[in-house]
Amino acid sequence: MAQQYGLGRGLSSLIPQKSNKTTIIEPKEDFNYFGAPAPGGTKPAPSEPTPIKNDGAGGVMEIEIAKIIPNSHQPRIRFDESRLKELAASIKEHGIIQPLTVSKNGEQYEIIAGERRFEAAKIAGLNKVPVIIRDASEQQKLELAIIENVQRHDLNAIEEAKAFKNLIDEFDLSQEEVALKMGKNRSVIANKIRLLSLPLEIQIGLINEKITEGHAKAILAIDNPEKQRALYDLIVKNNMTVRQTESRTKEVTVKTHQRNIVIDPAIKQIEDDLSGTLGTKVKLTKSGGGGKIVIEYYSQEELDNILSRIK
Repeated sequence: MAQQYGLGRGLSSLIPQKSNKTTIIEPKEDFNYFGAPAPGGTKPAPSEPTPIKNDGAGGVMEIEIAKIIPNSHQPRIRFDESRLKELAASIKEHGIIQPLTVSKNGEQYEIIAGERRFEAAKIAGLNKVPVIIRDASEQQKLELAIIENVQRHDLNAIEEAKAFKNLIDEFDLSQEEVALKMGKNRSVIANKIRLLSLPLEIQIGLINEKITEGHAKAILAIDNPEKQRALYDLIVKNNMTVRQTESRTKEVTVKTHQRNIVIDPAIKQIEDDLSGTLGTKVKLTKSGGGGKIVIEYYSQEELDNILSRIK
């Protein structure tokens, strides 16, 4: 039977569940529970956190945005500006539906979960936001920041890889332990971290969506960084699919293992002549008295060009 994987304890480990006994402390008239201003009202700016709902486990508080700082272990490098603006517009209209989770940090409050909501709230012009205050270790802050972003599919492959590696390096965890905490197979963690061994320009290309994670994994099958860069450039230039990339990777790998095989110079000359004439790679294979010629192309435009030359 296949093992089922979840996302560990997830955010529920720090966000309390509602108890049966709930006491509501009425907020001021010009501020509703979720942070959206009431019609015709203005939002106050209390100097101290104000309880607005007590659920038996700390409750939801109002805290000034100026007192909140980002999670020092936030794995996200970039936030999608258009999506942030959409969320900000929703917050302006409806307020913040799910409170942020924060921990006390001196006179400030550090975000454990809800960084995107926090950024959108600033764009929306809120002075204060609803939060749940919880104690959390540095490791828990990183774990929950990763879990929240993974659940929302907000991290790109490189951000995920760096976050998993930080857990391993900073808190002396094994890949297996990280996998258990994240609710993933160990191989998934290992393959993500391997992406960090790619040349920097390829990592940037993956972040900027010039290639997919499938392309990156195919490139990893080649050991030589220069050949990796050459293949990356070819993928971007010719808009190669993952399958085409995998095929090209196999060719490079096979050639590496066959360096000592003697190549018939007559066949090599024919291949070079045809490649020069058609403007693409040509492979000639002899079999008995016959054989086959393989002509490669990587786009419809290139195919049309080859056909025109043959005609």
